[in-house]
Amino acid sequence: MKAVVTVDAGICGFKTRIQADSDDAQNVSFQVASGCEKAGGFGAALTAKGPVDGYAELGAGSDGVILTTARETLKGCCAACAVPIGAFKAMQVAAGVALPKDVSLGIAAE
Repeated sequence: MKAVVTVDAGICGFKTRIQADSDDAQNVSFQVASGCEKAGGFGAALTAKGPVDGYAELGAGSDGVILTTARETLKGCCAACAVPIGAFKAMQVAAGVALPKDVSLGIAAE
């Protein structure tokens, strides 16, 4: 299955397209395209690690490949970037463990 997630990261203005593909409903490969150098670096590092085992990733939680790669590559203001969550959601859909559904964050200062 193939899943595509488009992330509009917010005030930075960068958009990222994440494509997750799985031929066996378990092992997921990624392609990440972004106008952001840091998000692109995250995508390149994630892709370089090879297919991600979607079932193992679910059990690993924050110690899984996707979020560990995010911690390794996204520092400073980018530490809270929404791109890794988009990659995780794409992985879930590609592995067949979740249905596709938009996720939304509303952010306001009060």
